Amino acid sequence: MNKIEGFFRKYWITFLIIALMVGAYVFVTSNKMANPFFFPPAKDIVHALWEYRYRMLENMIASFKLIIPAICISAAIALAVGTLVGMNSRLRDALHPIIYTFSVIPAIMLSPFVLLLAPTITAAAIFLIVYGTVWATMFATITGVMTVDKRYLEKAKTLELSGFKRFVKVILPAASPAILAGFTNSMRSSFVMLVFAEMSGVQKGMGFFVKKYSTSGVFANTWAGFIFMAAVLVIVMLIFERVKRHILRWTMN
Repeated sequence: MNKIEGFFRKYWITFLIIALMVGAYVFVTSNKMANPFFFPPAKDIVHALWEYRYRMLENMIASFKLIIPAICISAAIALAVGTLVGMNSRLRDALHPIIYTFSVIPAIMLSPFVLLLAPTITAAAIFLIVYGTVWATMFATITGVMTVDKRYLEKAKTLELSGFKRFVKVILPAASPAILAGFTNSMRSSFVMLVFAEMSGVQKGMGFFVKKYSTSGVFANTWAGFIFMAAVLVIVMLIFERVKRHILRWTMN
């Protein structure tokens, strides 16, 4: 009970803002102050949420089948490259301009080539998500590894820690606040890229659900898809924030 009270005490302003937004939408649509085609009554959206709940859950699972492997691949590439570049100044001088150049190219610009060259639509979608999300974590890893306090490295040397053991026990924990901050940005970007990828040819997913009904002009279902997707994103980010706080429990709040 205390946890529930603490949760509502912490987020009551958030719930109030959401309630005001919903109230404003109900007021505007009830008084026909907006185009009813694009802004259907709230009761129609609620009905669509209930009627298509199982279909939206199926599409959510399909989206997770894309985004989970993409995030894992993205994190692995970012940690591997970011650590090497962060630890080696010569490699950093050589590769940093190249990494930066690729990072400013939007994944959307590459999508026509990827969709044509990839063996499957799923592979193309995963590539686009990885490409659109890897850079924030990679730059954060480079920065985090570069800025590890030299005192930690000196103590590691005193304790005769070297190689992989020094990386796991000293460098990675010291750089983890920066890495996780970058990974948080990558997580947000991954949902943007997921929606774009699903709208580019994938036949299942939360983005596909929204595109399908917006194209056919059923905007009650479109709004239901938006709301469902936003709720999923918020839940995922809340879970990730709890995991991040647990990992970084040794740092100052």
